[in-house]
Amino acid sequence: MKITDITNWRVGGLLFAMLIIVGLPYVVTLANTRDSQTATGWVAHSNAIKALTFQIAYEMRSSEAASYRLLVGDGNELTRKRANQASGEVPSMLRQLRVMTRDNPDQQIQIGALETDINGRMALMNQALSRLQQADAPGARQSLRDAGDLFKMNTQVSAIVQNEDNLLQVRQKAAGQKAMNGRIVLSVTALAQLLLLAIIVIASERQIGRREVAETRENRAVQRSQLILQAVREPIALFDGNLHSLLVNTAFSELYGLDPQQRAQPLAQMGEGAWSDSALLQRLTDVLLRDRELWDYDMIQRTVDGVDRHVVINARRLQQRETDAPALLLTVSDVTVRALAEQKVNELNRQLEGKVTQISDVNRELEAFSYSVSHDLRAPLRHIAGFSRKLEHHLAEHVDVKAAHYLEVISGSAQRMAVLIDDLLVFSRLGRGALRLQAVDMQSLVDEARGLAESGVQERRIIWTVAPLPMVIGDENMLRTVWQNLLGNAVKYTGHCEVARIEVSTQQGRNGDYEFTVADNGAGFDMQYADKLFGVFQRLHRASEFPGNGIGLANVRRIVVRHGGRVWADAELGKGARFHFSLPATDLAGAHN
Repeated sequence: MKITDITNWRVGGLLFAMLIIVGLPYVVTLANTRDSQTATGWVAHSNAIKALTFQIAYEMRSSEAASYRLLVGDGNELTRKRANQASGEVPSMLRQLRVMTRDNPDQQIQIGALETDINGRMALMNQALSRLQQADAPGARQSLRDAGDLFKMNTQVSAIVQNEDNLLQVRQKAAGQKAMNGRIVLSVTALAQLLLLAIIVIASERQIGRREVAETRENRAVQRSQLILQAVREPIALFDGNLHSLLVNTAFSELYGLDPQQRAQPLAQMGEGAWSDSALLQRLTDVLLRDRELWDYDMIQRTVDGVDRHVVINARRLQQRETDAPALLLTVSDVTVRALAEQKVNELNRQLEGKVTQISDVNRELEAFSYSVSHDLRAPLRHIAGFSRKLEHHLAEHVDVKAAHYLEVISGSAQRMAVLIDDLLVFSRLGRGALRLQAVDMQSLVDEARGLAESGVQERRIIWTVAPLPMVIGDENMLRTVWQNLLGNAVKYTGHCEVARIEVSTQQGRNGDYEFTVADNGAGFDMQYADKLFGVFQRLHRASEFPGNGIGLANVRRIVVRHGGRVWADAELGKGARFHFSLPATDLAGAHN
């Protein structure tokens, strides 16, 4: 630990001790004064409550005495005023008494009882005055007697005064206890002050002894750091403000042929001209003068072994401990191997770009070939279909049954060939067109495909079970084709069932993907031929049983795979089939474009 750190610590300790010595007694004295003021305030409060209670009792008795004087014939104006004085003043005095004791539930109860007695006495006193005005002196005397007999307020007044005296004793006792606690705290504070001062003195003396131990440990740490610096295989060097070496590690010395023990070697003369680059030296000078950092400066250096090395240089300014002069920390990373690898990667990328260009050219040629094939094949098909119709019209009634059959086969084959050409073009486009990714509501696509599949078989009875389906990210038109093919096949292959049952469901797989299933109770298929199911023009049923050209499921597989999913099926011959396909639950489906 430095001497300045020790001094700061001791000064801080002394300031803290002074704060305790001066501040704590002040706080304790202030607290005692506040408690004394509070106790005095409570005494005055209790006396005020008792005085108000006695005042209420006095006013009541004064009015009763005036009422008796009126009864015996002393009917002057002053006596009458005293007789009615309690009714005007006592209710407000009771309210004031309630406000003064609102923090004492017991007093509130006693005041409520007192208020009941006073209200009763005042009611009988008012009754007596009323009877006296009616010249009913015996009735008035009886009302006054009833007031004294039925509503004895002396008990409540005594109880209120006694409660206030008890409360005052408790508060005085608590105040005395606080004063005692304050004296104890002051005594403890005085002892603590002495103890604290003794601790500061002892700690200061011990800290001086620890300083030498800390300095020894620091020197050992510096030696260990130097050993580590020398053991690091990355070249590291420290330079002063004139770019003369202060410290170089072994790796730096070996790379540039330096003597690690020799100091003050100019950087520009190291490594037989490896550091003679003026732009680099200017950048390093800027690091020293303007506190700029140099990051990943690439250059080619010829080191003392005569090898051209690709190096990355980093530099930053440091402050030396002994002086205020700045120092430059320089690190060198030999990335020759990495540079060669990057060069190889770049070469491979150029080759890959060439392959991509070739594939793009092939795709364009395939597209042109597809257009040419479709155009060149459609013309002969149109001729075959057209001439077969002309031949049929030409022969007219001379066509026998066999000739009619031949003409029908020719026309049907031409139409089937046209459909096959169209399907092949669709299949080709599905593999080349870009995906238009967007949020797709699978529920609406299923409803649309279901309506389309039912439109051609309105006389059949089909029971649909469609579970709630999620939103996915994909190409809406392509996914529409998937559902139209799967639901269309389900309707087609349940054609021999009296009641067709088709179920659409979904679940989320273990990897988070959505898995959709279309199940039916139709013809099914033999699982040993399942590998042919999604091939082009592959059919597991005769065309006479179920029409079709065997390309729909191939389209389904191509679309699902392009969305980053997979498609599979399981079935049992004569007991229905279940077709499954999966789609990613996020927009990562676009990764397989």
